[in-house]
Amino acid sequence: MLTAFARAFRTPDLRKKLLFTLAIIVVYRVGTHIPIPGVNYKAVQQCVTEAGANQGLFGLVNMFSGGALLQITVFALGIMPYITASIILQLLTVVIPRLESLKKEGQAGTAKITQYTRYLTVALAILQGTGLVATARSGALFNGCSVASSIVPDQAIFTTITMVICMTAGTAVVMWLGELITDRGIGNGMSILMFISIAATFPSAVWAIKKQGTLAGGWIEFGTVILVGLVMVALVVFVEQAQRRIPVQYAKRMIGRRSYGGTSTYIPLKVNQAGVIPVIFASSLLYIPALVAQFAGGKSNWADWVKNNLTKGDHPIYITLYFLLIVFFAFFYVAISFNPEEVADNMKKYGGFIPGIRAGRPTAEYLSYVLNRITWPGSLYLGLIALVPTMALVGFGATNNFPFGGTSILIIVGVGLETVKQIESQLQQRNYEGFLR
Repeated sequence: MLTAFARAFRTPDLRKKLLFTLAIIVVYRVGTHIPIPGVNYKAVQQCVTEAGANQGLFGLVNMFSGGALLQITVFALGIMPYITASIILQLLTVVIPRLESLKKEGQAGTAKITQYTRYLTVALAILQGTGLVATARSGALFNGCSVASSIVPDQAIFTTITMVICMTAGTAVVMWLGELITDRGIGNGMSILMFISIAATFPSAVWAIKKQGTLAGGWIEFGTVILVGLVMVALVVFVEQAQRRIPVQYAKRMIGRRSYGGTSTYIPLKVNQAGVIPVIFASSLLYIPALVAQFAGGKSNWADWVKNNLTKGDHPIYITLYFLLIVFFAFFYVAISFNPEEVADNMKKYGGFIPGIRAGRPTAEYLSYVLNRITWPGSLYLGLIALVPTMALVGFGATNNFPFGGTSILIIVGVGLETVKQIESQLQQRNYEGFLR
């Protein structure tokens, strides 16, 4: 990986792309520290200090914003509205025929879906920004903070609208910065911003574990966490690269005096076909009842049960539900993102077949069978990776924002591998050695 970056810096046009990407990253990180108008910045800093790493229900969103959410800055919402809008559009593509037809139109249809994603991102940013401002005004953003109710001193309607507009504009700017990286940088802009947001919280989280440690001044806990992180990275890289290659043979066809086809290829089915999306879905779904219980007025039996069982990461009920939801969403997402019948029809159209399997419906059934077989280990792997923070809670007394959590490691490793592949592909286009040396 370091060799690829070194070679890229020696190539003039790639060096410009890398420097442009670094400049955009600096702008993005600066924006995460600019507070929006109407916020008492000193009170926010005091509440962040008092809360420490215990960020409660907002820990996941705060991680995706690079710590900007709890600081209530211009980029407080970060890339999360765009991620949510992209997932929603991807799910609706299976349900709405119009979106499905746009997806099949190629580049023009993809551009139209991207435009819909932008509109939905702005709408979600308005909704989430309003919720964040209401939460900050009520004092529920930092439970237990002595000055939580004075974070937004002026609760006039004009101030509230101004705060929501600023956060929505910040989300639009983040989306624009990601598209700039995609167009003029090294590509994969939104994923790189997500990578930076998560990686920015690593140093402080690891150092917090060192300060809270009791063995040898916390250095033993610090070293153990680093070792666990390296082992997890190696495991994730190994599984993310694993794939089941289904061989495909294309029959030779004669058109005029020229022959076409007769080639062999394969269909790569990844073990973790769903990526990190099942973990995000499961985390978000488990946050909903806890969030409702937090804002529920008065005392009730169901709210007490939720607070006792679904807000503690080390509770057996929470662990079980979390694991089962990850497995369920892994199968659900794979089912809607990979259509065996469509793949089989395309193969039949171009004269392709799997050796030993008849074209058409038998091919679709075979692909579905193989996909279900490899999704089981992929879903179990996701569940085990996601439970690492829970084991850290029990073993080290760490917080819910354990730095080497499943979601963060999966995203960082996945984006890192994809970025390196893109850089290597661009290097191959510029330094093609040919067949003879």
